[in-house]
Amino acid sequence: MSLNQDDFRPCIIIPCYNHGATLAAVLGRLEPLALPCILVDDGSDAATQVPLREAAARHSWVTLLRLPVNRGKGAAVMHGLRAAARAGYSHALQVDADGQHRLEDAPRLLAAARREPDALISGRPIYDDSIPRARRWGRYITHVWVWIETLSLSLRDSMCGFRVYPLAPTVALLDRVRFGERMDFDTEIMVRLYRDGTPSRFIDTPVVYPADGISHFDALNDNLRISWMHTRLVCGMLMGLPRRLLPRGTEKHWARTEERRGLAGMRFMLWVWQRFGRRAFGWLLRPVVGVYWLTGGNQRRASRLWLSRVETRAVQLGVTLPAGLNSYRHFLRFGDAMLNKIAAWRGEIRIGHEIDFAPGAEAYLNHDSGRGKLILASHLGDIEASRALAQHHAGLTINALVFTEHARRFRQVMEEIAPQAGVNLMPVTDIGPETAMLLQQKLEAGEWVAIVGDRTAVGPQRGGGQRVTWSPFMGHLAPFPQGPFILAAALKSPVVMMTVLREQGRLVIHAGPLSDGQALPRKGRQQALQALTDRYAQWLEQMALRSPLDWFNFYDFWRLPPEQEAEC
Repeated sequence: MSLNQDDFRPCIIIPCYNHGATLAAVLGRLEPLALPCILVDDGSDAATQVPLREAAARHSWVTLLRLPVNRGKGAAVMHGLRAAARAGYSHALQVDADGQHRLEDAPRLLAAARREPDALISGRPIYDDSIPRARRWGRYITHVWVWIETLSLSLRDSMCGFRVYPLAPTVALLDRVRFGERMDFDTEIMVRLYRDGTPSRFIDTPVVYPADGISHFDALNDNLRISWMHTRLVCGMLMGLPRRLLPRGTEKHWARTEERRGLAGMRFMLWVWQRFGRRAFGWLLRPVVGVYWLTGGNQRRASRLWLSRVETRAVQLGVTLPAGLNSYRHFLRFGDAMLNKIAAWRGEIRIGHEIDFAPGAEAYLNHDSGRGKLILASHLGDIEASRALAQHHAGLTINALVFTEHARRFRQVMEEIAPQAGVNLMPVTDIGPETAMLLQQKLEAGEWVAIVGDRTAVGPQRGGGQRVTWSPFMGHLAPFPQGPFILAAALKSPVVMMTVLREQGRLVIHAGPLSDGQALPRKGRQQALQALTDRYAQWLEQMALRSPLDWFNFYDFWRLPPEQEAEC
């Protein structure tokens, strides 16, 4: 849940270990902020404890906490973060006690945290000549590791201890993960918060290394700890990679799943492909999918539910299913679809070579009429492979309607790596008159418009109501979105259903007619809409029975989100 700016209640946290000589000056520079401060004594020696107690007694806004033995900077910061959360604060400004930071920039960090209360706000150090050369190079090495661990270049500096934490997600993460307690903490907490969906924002700020400054960095032991931290984070990245590639599962409805890391994940996939080829990427993907199958309980259960209903339905209809249906092979098939997706982006899937038409399908996908087509697709099969149609038909442009904001980032990748692919992504929030007019222009220009018909949006749509139609699918009623069928009627365009299945080791394009472009009648409109949805659901079922492992909706397809079920 996003934090409201009106609930912004920050405090200051200062971890301190034998910095009694600099603490008074640090507190003096922080006093104008008029914020409560939690000073955490990390087992300082007796000589330092005296000025710490005096500072707490002199400043009513300072609360002194003490760890009985020195445990490390990370342990002190975590102790302070938990104490701040218990005291009801929303954010914590972390400041080092050695005076390195330009504390006059603290108002800038706090203002940024107020503007973006769900983000981690961090200083981005600007160093002068006082920084030791080894430290400078060590930071560059850490930057590279962090970019690998997050598959992103957005974390500009993960080692600066001058930052503002949003306490709710931070403490929740601390309760779930065991962190390093020393110099490895600052980097690890930023990386793990990023992976959990907490963005980081950076503000340039000067940092100096005083000639008489005290450093507690242990060159041997701290470097070993940092190396072990990076090892854990890289392993976590590899284990978490399927979550960037596969649907998230049943703990959230698909439309509530954020795909904030999709851009970096796709770039990483393409980098591996370009450097090492498809075979190497396939070997990389296999253990990753295996780990995901072991750890993705929700997705695994959804897969087994799907296969169980497919097998039951096949018995009812007397259909013979392909051999070897199980959830692990289901996951592997999705991994194979990821490979085909990249190949399609790169123009490496061609009609007559890697992909063929099913009998009769080519007639429905002819581009000679001059008018565009409305294609009703789904998350069954390698729909990305249909990009080959744009190469097969000279001059053909396919416009794909997508209803999620991350499609803008997806389109950015497409423009970078495959501008010739001939497919435009069109992100929309809902289907209204403006969308219909735009698509009408596309169709009249001879372009194709593709939209998926198997996923429902979350929350009320334009005009109220949930806008779903329940139709029999694999022996049970399932919710299908009304939007694509209403759009087809509004455009008065013939609708072609299409999917791309893997059959006997080949990709095969299947297509069939849904409607001839007639408008929905005013009288009996709901019945006509139901008939269209039933026809689509029946065709989708027939295709899915041909290749059940090509079903890529890894959630309970027959349920709406809980909040929608309560309203229906």
